[in-house]
Amino acid sequence: MPPALAGERVDRAVALVTGWSRADVQALLERDAVLVDGRAVPKSYRLAAGDVVEVVDAPTADAPPAPEPVPLAVVFEDADVIVVDKPAGLVVHPGAGNPHGTLVNGLLAHAPEIAAVGDPMRPGIVHRLDRDTSGLLVVARTPRAYESLVAQLGARSVERNYVALAWGHFDAPRGVIDAPIGRSEARRTRMAVRDEGRPARTRYEVRAAYDTPMCSLLDCTLETGRTHQIRVHLAAVNHPVVGDATYGGARQTVPLSRPFLHAAGLAFEHPATGERMRFTSPLPAELQSVLDELTAA
Repeated sequence: MPPALAGERVDRAVALVTGWSRADVQALLERDAVLVDGRAVPKSYRLAAGDVVEVVDAPTADAPPAPEPVPLAVVFEDADVIVVDKPAGLVVHPGAGNPHGTLVNGLLAHAPEIAAVGDPMRPGIVHRLDRDTSGLLVVARTPRAYESLVAQLGARSVERNYVALAWGHFDAPRGVIDAPIGRSEARRTRMAVRDEGRPARTRYEVRAAYDTPMCSLLDCTLETGRTHQIRVHLAAVNHPVVGDATYGGARQTVPLSRPFLHAAGLAFEHPATGERMRFTSPLPAELQSVLDELTAA
C-alpha cells in the first residue's frame, strides 16, 4: 500500500487504489477477502506504514443478477419463503468466475419480486451452501421474511443439519469441534483453523462406521455458519470429508468427484406465522451409491 495512505481506514484505502466502491470493499472485508499482513481486519482498521494489503477476491459484477432459466427443485414455497433443494455443482449467487447460471438467477425467473429483498447482488439469500454441497436452503421472498431469517440466523435458532462421510473412525461417538476459522495463510482461496479467525462450532454424531475403506458417516449440526466450516473442522481433526480435494479428502479408494456433504435438514420459524417449519432431504443418488459400496465395521 502506498506510504501516503498510512493512517487511512483500510476500506477507504483499498477503494482509492482499486477504484472499487467503499460498499464493495466493505463486503470483501466482511468475508475476510482483504487481508493486512496476512490477517483479517475490520473495515475501521487504520493502515500503518509498511502494512502489506492483499485482496484475495474481487467484488461481484456491477449490475444486479438477471433472471435466467435455471432449473429449481422447490421443496416448499408461500408468499414469504422459498425452500429449495440445491444440487451439487450449482453456485448460489453470481460472483467472481460465476457471473451467470446461479441459483439466484433461477430464483429471479421463478419469483421476480425477490429482486427487492436484501442485498441486490444476492437477492433473497440469507445463508449459502458451497457449490459442491447439495441440500436445503431457505430464501426470503419479502423484506419481512429477510429480516426475520437474518435475525434467526444471528440468534442461532435456525437448525442446519448435514450428512457427511469422513475418513477414519472417531474415538467418541459424538462431540463438538470448537475452533476459529479464517483465511489460510498458505492458500488464500482456502479457509483454515486460525487463532485470528472467527468463532466456529460444529457438532457431530457418528451414525455408522465402515471398515472397507475405513470411514464414518456423520450427522453434523452447524452452530455458526463460516465458509467451508464442516469441511475445515473435520480436516482439522484429521477426518477430512470423503471426496473433498480442497481439504485432503480425495482418495482413490472412493472415487467421488465432490465432497460427500449434504444439507439434509433445515428448520426455522416461519417469518409470518411463527410456526416452526422443518424440512428434510434424502441423500442424492451419487452419494447413496457410495454408501451402498461400503462394508460396515
